Amino acid sequence: MKNKYPIGILGATGMVGQRYIQLLADHPWFEVAWLAASDRSSGRSYGEAAKWRLDTPLPERIARMVVAPADPDGAPRIIFASVDAAIARELEPKFAAAGCAVISNSSAFRMAPSVPLVLPEVNADHLRLIEDQPSRKESGGYIVTNSNCSAMGLVLALKPIEERFGIEQIFVTTMQAISGAGYPGVASMDILDNVIPFIGSEEEKMETETLKLLGKLEGRAVTPLDARMTAHCNRVAVVDGHTECVSIKLGNKLGRAVRREDILAAWSQFRPLAGLDLPSAPEQPIEWTEQNDRPQPRLDRNRGKGMTVTVGRLRPCNVLDWKFVLLSHNTVRGAAGATILNAEMLVSLGKLEPAPVAAVRA
Repeated sequence: MKNKYPIGILGATGMVGQRYIQLLADHPWFEVAWLAASDRSSGRSYGEAAKWRLDTPLPERIARMVVAPADPDGAPRIIFASVDAAIARELEPKFAAAGCAVISNSSAFRMAPSVPLVLPEVNADHLRLIEDQPSRKESGGYIVTNSNCSAMGLVLALKPIEERFGIEQIFVTTMQAISGAGYPGVASMDILDNVIPFIGSEEEKMETETLKLLGKLEGRAVTPLDARMTAHCNRVAVVDGHTECVSIKLGNKLGRAVRREDILAAWSQFRPLAGLDLPSAPEQPIEWTEQNDRPQPRLDRNRGKGMTVTVGRLRPCNVLDWKFVLLSHNTVRGAAGATILNAEMLVSLGKLEPAPVAAVRA
């Protein structure tokens, strides 16, 4: 792509906002052109306003950029948004009404009927819902969301199984990293030497979003997957990487008639974005690990530059049919990387306006 799309980041000083900046540093299609955050950061240079927390240096160009007010005036037409749900409910429709494509990591509109909740490898066809949004018809703007970070890895691992065999029941227990709570996250005296068996609204989000993502677009509405699901969500003393223990009951009473090698083949052959050349899409979205003590966050979270889900320990389940363990990087695949991949998918579908004559630079 000769010229890059200028993008803005709403909620730029937060942990996901910082991850956007890191992942976009050398992106071939997008360039950061505008940063916005809360009133206390507005008017300051980004280097002054943000306490940089990632393991790569803050780019000097970004550090010099002045943080703008969280207002669509002067913003580019493409916005990557990561703000608290209560703030998103006010701001995201405002940007969409102003003609912006708001590609959001917030939970505020994930379950809204006309807002696509999208994981490109799973349900890119749901993006057609943007055409039913009032702002799309009036200004060209719209909202697209990605899922909760714990649902993201689960859905990616389940999709090839559901496609081939059907799924009737899902039982999942999560061990979620502290970065999922943002910064400063969970107090050290609470999380060290401890497991916290509660994350506010997480179980409800995981259950509803998983079924919507795996559902079918029928006419102008998504029919959720017809399956029963329950989730137990726990916070553990890991910085990045959500681990999930999953049991499933297959559809059509297939059960153990589906062999272990059938499920492994479904995972290994699952490459729905092959040929699209999306920069953030991993060549292998689901990777199997043979070792009986893997996946592990410290060893496996960065596979596929953090965009690959690692699965292991596939074995029969004495209560349902099959069980396995999965790991996904919660702030890359589960947050910023997912938003960027959604934007790349929108480009491939012609849903973003053409690239400008020259990239906008601060």
